[in-house]
Order: sequence, then C-alpha cells, then structure tokens
Amino acid sequence: MDLATLKAFKPSEYEEAADGYRATGDMASEAKDAIDNRIGLGLRSEVKGDAAGAAHEQLKKLSKNFHYVQTECGLVSTALNGFAFDVAAAKRKLEAAMEDARADGCTVNANGSVSYPAGKKPGEEKTADGGTVSGSAGGSPTSDALERQAVNIHPNPHYGRALEYANRIADALEEAADADTKWAPKLRALKADDDLEVSHRDWADVKSDTGGVREAGKSYFDSLPEPPKDGTPKDNAAWWKGLSPEEQAAWLSARPGTVGALDGLPAPVRDEANRVVLAEQYARVQMELNTIPNPPSNEWTSISARGYASVVRTDEWMEWHNKYGDRYERLTNSSIGMEKIQERFDKTGDEGLPEAYLLGFSTEGNGRAILANGNPDTADHQAVYVPGTTSNLGSVGGDINRMVETWRVASEEADGDSVSTITWLGYDAPQNIVLDSPFSHYADDGAPAYNRFIDGLDASRAVDSDPHRTAIGHSYGTTLIGSAARQGELNVDDVIFAGSPGVQVSKAEQLDVPEGHVWNQEAKGDEVPDIGRYGHGGTDWDGAWIIPSDPLFGANQMFTDTEGHSDYWKEGTDSLRNQALVVAGRGDDLELKPVPPAYTRGR
Repeated sequence: MDLATLKAFKPSEYEEAADGYRATGDMASEAKDAIDNRIGLGLRSEVKGDAAGAAHEQLKKLSKNFHYVQTECGLVSTALNGFAFDVAAAKRKLEAAMEDARADGCTVNANGSVSYPAGKKPGEEKTADGGTVSGSAGGSPTSDALERQAVNIHPNPHYGRALEYANRIADALEEAADADTKWAPKLRALKADDDLEVSHRDWADVKSDTGGVREAGKSYFDSLPEPPKDGTPKDNAAWWKGLSPEEQAAWLSARPGTVGALDGLPAPVRDEANRVVLAEQYARVQMELNTIPNPPSNEWTSISARGYASVVRTDEWMEWHNKYGDRYERLTNSSIGMEKIQERFDKTGDEGLPEAYLLGFSTEGNGRAILANGNPDTADHQAVYVPGTTSNLGSVGGDINRMVETWRVASEEADGDSVSTITWLGYDAPQNIVLDSPFSHYADDGAPAYNRFIDGLDASRAVDSDPHRTAIGHSYGTTLIGSAARQGELNVDDVIFAGSPGVQVSKAEQLDVPEGHVWNQEAKGDEVPDIGRYGHGGTDWDGAWIIPSDPLFGANQMFTDTEGHSDYWKEGTDSLRNQALVVAGRGDDLELKPVPPAYTRGR
C-alpha cells in the first residue's frame, strides 16, 4: 500500500460496510425466526397432508439458508472491522510520523521519502546542504547500527531525524500492506457457492472461515474487552452489557463457543452462539461419518460346536468393528443427539410449545446440551432438570421430552404465569450403572457447574421480578443436586427428587430451600432407591444411610402412580402433574402419600 492510498484510507467507510453486513445478518435472523415461529407454525396447524409436509421441509431448508446468511454476514462484518482496525492503526502511525517531520522542518514526499533542510552541527563552520532520505521498514541490529554510524558521520544535523521519520513512514506503509495482504484472502473466502443448498460442506467452511477471521484479526480481538477470567455469572453479565454492539457481534461471530458457554449472558445470545456451534459440529460429524464404511449387513452367523448351536458375530463384522466401531458409535451418538435437539427446534409452536433456547452445547466427552423451553430470562417459573446415569448427548432426546411434558402441564397449572423448563446435561454423568454410578465424583465434579448455571439465571434476568425456581433431579441427577447444595448455595425455591439413590445429605433441611419445599417421588418397582441406600445417602447420628424416600429425611412424599424407574414424566399421569404443580408454585395443591404413624428404620 503506497503513501497516497494510506493517507486517503477512511476506516469509517469499512466500519459502515461492516454495520451494513451486520444489519443484513440481523434481517436474516429475523427471517429465520419468522419461518420457524410463525410461518412454519401456521402451515403445520392449518394445512395437513403430504403437500403440507413437503412444504414444511422446504421451509426448514429456507430457515437453514437464512441461518447460514446470518452467520456469514456476521463474519464479514467482523472481518471488515478487523481490516479497518489494522489499517487505521497503520494510518495513525503514518500521520504521527508526518506531523513530527513537518514540525521538525522536514518535508514528506509522495513516495514516502523525507527531505530535510540545510544545517550545520555545533562547532562546524560550514553549513551542510539539505537532502532527501528513503526509509526502510523493519530493521535489524546490524542495519540499525549502520544507520547510527551514518547519522554520526553525516555533517547535517537534520539527516538523522529525517531518516527516523522516513523509517517510521516505511514501517507504517509496510504494516498497512501486510494488513491488506492478510485480510484480502480471508474476505474473498467469505462467499457462498452458487447453489441454493446449504450443505454440510458449507457449514464446515463456516468453521474454517471463523478460524481464518480469528487468526487474521488477532490484533483486533486483542483490543476487545475479554471475558473476566474465572468470572462469576454476574461478572460475565456485566462484561457483556459493557460491550458495544460491534464488539458483541465480533465475539458472537468469531468465538461463538466461548459466548455460548458463559453463564450469566442473556438466553437469546447464548442460543444464537450455540446454534452456530451446533450447525458446525453437525456438519463435521456427518462428513466424518461419510468417511467410514457402513457396517457389514451380515453381523451374525450361526455355528455349531459339540452339538450345540450358537450365534456369533461374523469375521467381516468384527474386522469392521475393530477398525471403525468406537469412532462410528461416538459419531453416531453425537449425530442422534444433535438431531433430537433440532427436532425440538422444529416443534416450536406445536400445541403452544414455546421457542427453545440452546443455552449450552458441546460434543466433547459424553457431550453437553442445555436446552430451555421458553425464555428463562423472562419466565415467572423456572425448572432446571438434571438427568442421571447413562445420560449423554446421544440420549438427550428423552430428557428434552421430559421437560417438554413438564412445561405443558406446568403451564396449564400456572394460572397464566409463564414457565421455562430446562434440561441441564451439563456434566459427565456415570455411563455404567454397575461400574460408575456407585461413585460420587461424577456428582461432585458436576455440581459447581450446576450452581454456576443457576446463578447465571439470576444474572441474565431481563425483568425486575424474581422467578420461582425448582431444581429437578432424576436418579443420579438427584445426587448431583444434593452435592450442589452440600458444596455451595443451591439457589432454588423447591427441589424435586425422582427415583433417588441418595443425595449425600441426610436431612431435607440441608438443601438450602425453605422448610416443606423438598419433594420426593419413588415409584412402585423402582429398584434404584433401594440400591442407593448403600451408595449416596446421607448419614444420621448412628451411621445409617438415609435417602429422600425415607421419612427420616423429611421430604414431602408425592403420590406417584407410575411404575419403574423411567416413567415419572409419563403423559397424563399424576406423577407428572404433581411435579408440574411444584414447578408452577402450587405445591400445596398436590397429592401426598400418607405418612406412617410410626416408623422404625431397619438396621
């Protein structure tokens, strides 16, 4: 970049263009939301049949297109701001050098050289002629030493200062040229292919584009306020509120994973960030799955040994399994979980189901998924549900559906108040009932994250009123909630346990909620509570294990009409309705089990 171009450069023009792209992205976002929450809903509710189904599928594709446009426009906006930032920094250096040169009686020429006037050093009789010097960018210890030697020898005292100004000008021009060279390919890469299908490859390119913009914009991003290190949710909320719209857009476009994981940020912001991460990860998983051969269809074969027939896996299948099995299973589970999350997005509006908010997402480890039905930032009643053993991203669909059913019934019982129910798969749950679930470290490791998330719901609150909040745990999830209360302050008003194997404390009063606000369900045929008596219960004075199903614990024992360990949220049951009444703040109206007149615990 030459001197005239850099002098004429107007960062504001690029910043205005960035604002335009951001506005376009906002319009694409509004169009996506209109399709998902209004147009698609109207079509599903009013038109039936194959044609309506086909139209709905096309609308889903159009929604994805708008989501892609929104994401790419955000990247373009950030890239333009980053380019303007880098070149503006170079321009400021140029202008400072030129101003210093003029103040010192030198003239900056169109090619960047500097002319200096005649002069003489102290003690010299003869005046040395003026001249012109050209600078060089960068420099090294050797070249700097040679320049100092030349300055000392030169008879004109203005020579050295002119050379300094020329070098500063050369540095500024080189910095601007480097910015131009760095950003040009990144901006050219931010374009879609020429079809109307947003493919997995397109979303993979989005991830690549994001990395490119982040790499090129290091100086720009370094200039932005960073999230507080190890900040509380309140700290995170204050940081986000303190950012300008441009800075928020930069963080959302270049670091969606960071933004989506920060407790305390507004639910719509986290949702926007995590949906980008979801789309990118789904594309990556599908493309990686496409590189794995399908498993052989002849998985099993019959053999006969010593007169006995048996069925074993074929050699072909075992060869495939040994080579690809673990990777295929991991990717398939991730794919299933992401599809279940998308299915929940697609159900918005069905029978009044509110918009979903993806408040956390990752495919790392067993996976993370935190999904809310309704905006918790404005809801009058919140419920945060923790699933138990064997929960992971691949099985999250069932946990999401449990909170959908809870939302439906709680909304009916809430006397017009708004409700948000949240599935919180924010920890590594035990994956094996026998080998893993007896250990407490899964709950102890995950409990601080649960407490931070709960506190974040306060920090992101968008209305003045305080919500009524319920913690719901199932199976090992109840152990995590108990650990959260034991390790810190459990910031909720009610606690519901279902199928609990023990919660690490022996009394309901140790759970940080008002007296009478701990509720428990144990269904007929649910063996987990009995098994848990020897694992996660609290201990009373004589060392006996106590779990929430025991009268000694002091929880309200809710009437439960389901059977087994997994049907506490079965549609149409009293088990579900009783939970929903607590969520809606109407615990006094639910049916309790009768308390035995006398109780002697077996030892």
